[in-house]
Amino acid sequence: MAKTIVQEFTKGLWQELPPFRLVLGLCPVLGVTTTMENGLGMGIATTFVLFGSNLLVSLLKNIIPQKVRIACFIIIIASFVTIVELLMQAYAYPLYLKLGVFIPLIVVNCIVLGRAEAFAYKNGLSHSMADGLGIGIGFTLSLGALGAVREILGAGSVTVWGDMSYNMASAFPSFQPFSFMVQAPGAFICLGLMLCLINVIGD
Repeated sequence: MAKTIVQEFTKGLWQELPPFRLVLGLCPVLGVTTTMENGLGMGIATTFVLFGSNLLVSLLKNIIPQKVRIACFIIIIASFVTIVELLMQAYAYPLYLKLGVFIPLIVVNCIVLGRAEAFAYKNGLSHSMADGLGIGIGFTLSLGALGAVREILGAGSVTVWGDMSYNMASAFPSFQPFSFMVQAPGAFICLGLMLCLINVIGD
């Protein structure tokens, strides 16, 4: 039985939640989630690329030659990544500097290429758009959550976006930050704990 558009969208929010369900795209997950703002920024950029590449691949699937489809997918994805880079440089330059090389690396993000190959190339436009948007939002929420946990435990406060922030000392005066949580080991520890929690919760 074919899935509805709503089902295609919502599967990315839990059933196929990256990176905790699909365990894909771990490079940016570990690299940029030192803060919640970085995680959300990276997730939004990836969502834009996912949605756009799924849309275009689905539209062009009947004219893309089978033998060169991967190369065509990469060209499409790279085009949307370039658009994201230019938009971030124009409207979110401080965030662009923080994310650095991880923005152009969206081109080789296995989530984006995987959705183009495994889904958009084989399904219709509306379902492909729902899939890309759902997976992208799920990825954004995952990075935001991981970034929030690392930031609040490692720095004692969390900046949601811009000037919006929360300080742990206001609620727990005796709290002492674990500085290693915003370093590389903390990324692996937080990811492991959150993967464990997701598995415990289950389906």
